Amino acid sequence: MEKMRHDVDSVETQEWLDALASVIKHEGKERAAYILDALMAAALAEGIDSAASPLLTAYVNTIAKDEEPAYPGDLEKEAVIEAYLRWNAMAMVMRAKREVGGVGGHLSSYASVATLYEVGLNHFFKGQVEQSPGDLVYFQGHSCEGNYARAYLEGRLPEAALTHFRQEVQYEDGLSSYPHPWLMPYFWQFATVSLGLGLLQGIYQARFLKYLANRGLLETANRKVWVFCGDGEMDEAESTAGLTLAAREKLDNLVFVINCNLQRLDGLVRSNSKIMQELEGLFRGAGWQVIKVVWDHRWDAIFAKDQAGLLTKRLTECVDGDLQTAYVRGGAYIREFIFNTDELKALVADLSDEALGELNRGAHDPVKVYAAYAKAMESKGVPTVILAQGVKGYGLGTATAEGRNVAHNQLDLSDDELKAFRDRFKLPLTDEQLANLSLIKPADNSEAMQYLKARREALGGFLPARKVRPLALKTPELTVFDSVLQGSGDRTMSTTMALGRILNVLLKDKEIGPRIVPIFSDEVRTFGLESLFRQVGIYSSVGQRYIPEDKEQFLYYHEVENGQVLEEGITEAGCMASWIAAATSYATHHFPMIPFFTYYSMFGFQRVGDLIWAASDMRARGFLIGATAGRTTLEGEGLQHQDGTSLLSAATFPSCRAYDPAYAYEMAVIIQHGLKEMVAEEKDVFYYLMAMNEKYLQPAMPKGVEDGIIRGIYLFRAGSHNKVQLLGSGAILNEVVAAADLLKQDFGIEANVWSVTSFAELRRDGAAVERDNRLHPEEEPKVSYVESTLADHAGPVIAATDYVRAYADLIRPYLNRPYVTLGTDGYGRSDTRAQLRHFFEVDRYMIAVTALYALFKEGTIEAKQVTAAMQKYDIDPNQPHPWVV
Repeated sequence: MEKMRHDVDSVETQEWLDALASVIKHEGKERAAYILDALMAAALAEGIDSAASPLLTAYVNTIAKDEEPAYPGDLEKEAVIEAYLRWNAMAMVMRAKREVGGVGGHLSSYASVATLYEVGLNHFFKGQVEQSPGDLVYFQGHSCEGNYARAYLEGRLPEAALTHFRQEVQYEDGLSSYPHPWLMPYFWQFATVSLGLGLLQGIYQARFLKYLANRGLLETANRKVWVFCGDGEMDEAESTAGLTLAAREKLDNLVFVINCNLQRLDGLVRSNSKIMQELEGLFRGAGWQVIKVVWDHRWDAIFAKDQAGLLTKRLTECVDGDLQTAYVRGGAYIREFIFNTDELKALVADLSDEALGELNRGAHDPVKVYAAYAKAMESKGVPTVILAQGVKGYGLGTATAEGRNVAHNQLDLSDDELKAFRDRFKLPLTDEQLANLSLIKPADNSEAMQYLKARREALGGFLPARKVRPLALKTPELTVFDSVLQGSGDRTMSTTMALGRILNVLLKDKEIGPRIVPIFSDEVRTFGLESLFRQVGIYSSVGQRYIPEDKEQFLYYHEVENGQVLEEGITEAGCMASWIAAATSYATHHFPMIPFFTYYSMFGFQRVGDLIWAASDMRARGFLIGATAGRTTLEGEGLQHQDGTSLLSAATFPSCRAYDPAYAYEMAVIIQHGLKEMVAEEKDVFYYLMAMNEKYLQPAMPKGVEDGIIRGIYLFRAGSHNKVQLLGSGAILNEVVAAADLLKQDFGIEANVWSVTSFAELRRDGAAVERDNRLHPEEEPKVSYVESTLADHAGPVIAATDYVRAYADLIRPYLNRPYVTLGTDGYGRSDTRAQLRHFFEVDRYMIAVTALYALFKEGTIEAKQVTAAMQKYDIDPNQPHPWVV
């Protein structure tokens, strides 16, 4: 129960308050803050529990009126520009709804954030110039209509493009619904519409800038990362996942701007409390500088009269639900509800109800916003968050959408509402233009247009903009991996160990070595890759301030300021954000980097698939390594760690090249080819490779298999007079080889053994061939790669993988013969590899029995031979299937 405290000596209390006021007046706020911090520390040392939270400040603007810098811009011209932007953004959505229907759009989000954008675009956000790629701005995903409207005024988008909003299939100039670098590669840099991902990416992008600078690769000191989001978006786990990292890394190049319009999609973010105060406590606790922009300039005179702080107290008492209701109901309600005492009413006695209704929120006041941005620019050693209180649907009219719970779903306005909008923002629109929702712009020689273009020219160019400068790098030839290609001799080795050798070679390469970015989520030792600690060091912005307990060991935990390894800790999401920053560096920094993110494969597509989609949207280039891969290769760990589905998920990503190499030479061929595609040929693809921790003998690479490895299948071992084709991938390929031995040894049946490095690539090829044949019925039919590869080899086909059967089923439509797949469907278990493979029915014995059954179905052998095999291999035909629940 909260302790009750009473003022037992009001005179003494006032003396303390007077003393504080005196310090502020004569020595400044910084001195006052220091004294308060010292007092709080002393109180805590004495065990005094204070009810006052040091994380929260009053519900007023952080920057006082007398501390505001002079506004450097022309407010009248900026108001004209913003009015045009608001109209065109609204008109393009409404036109799409009326003329096309069903394509959607948003009116309220940009209406709420417009001023926050405009102050930045007119005075802060640096564009790309020859000397620097400029600032990195993560625009709010649901507000892209405003970005398009501005690009229209700037002359970067034609009117036709805006009339084709969300109509990308039928029109070449159609505009994507949200920021989408794949669909609009000349315009958008970042994909931000998946809630929370923009914030996490922004944090790790800011850290990546420091990483590049500390490694001496790029000068990044003059660049800022700006991240815009809504207060409702802060509920996402990813939104807050990196806050302490940003403070710990002293990311003073990072600015969050949170548009606190108090509303989500259906209703309020915190109807019964105050979201701005909650966020202030969160960010202050995480070590950020917090700047609140709560009220516009109309409130300044009222607060100046409030010597006793009664208004501040009253506004703090009002929960967000109260503030929303008051805004919508207008001046008379505000007078009675907000100014609900005689003392408070006296503060606004000289204001009419109409004037009270015009009291606005800070996010719509360019002077207040500018002051906050300017203060953020001066930050040293800490990241900054600006909490700007606005109104959702601002300008759309309180009768329809402005400040109302339905604002997000409002997609149309009546004729009267359009006229009210025109009058409110003083737009030169005729009634006919209103009715037609005509797009408008000032004349090119008008003062407003000249001002708009001059401001962007002064800041280095237009934003958002994505400019890729071709920079092909020379990649190593396959021969440099000769030690891997030659196999492991009589020693066993995992493909993860092979990855370590490959990385060792790449890191030593003069051309691309410095551009390699090894990324881990605290699993380097698990993967046996700790040699990287010594070879290139772990990145730390402060170096290593302590003596590690394993200092005497050769591979000790070695942190260094210019380290190359990003050891992110246990956060796959954070690792992916770092990977995205590196994988898109060729575009955002005009400096290609080559990231390798190695992680437990189960914790990839299943866990951070949304971030991987975002990476795809942003045309990422790099390697994802699914280590300890498969459902049976990771013995003992059980369901939560065993991966049976990531390769199936990866097959759905258009720009992902997903492989399951069984042997070290396959991995070397794939990585060398990936480097050639992404770095030398500059293709916007990324590679996903599985890496096992199971050790076995690694064979030398057979001659002439490189093309098959890349395309997805090659003949690993031929059987004489073969009757059946056995396909395998990853570690299960060894079981397939063993099954072929059993068939020959016990039944005299020869089998071909095929290594399938990628069922996904085979499907991609097969689907393209199938489509081409379907659309060209009068031409000679083409044949898929998998079908042509197997064409001269008779018999049924059996495929076994360490993944669910649907993965191997990807190629079923492209085989014109009996095809049986074995996989690891069901929930995982904890046991040995042998027991797991027996349980999931992907071991050598089940593969052999399945091959025999396929031959029986074909009429080649008798059923009793299948039964005999099951008895010989101790297979219970009545055992429940492994996916039973």
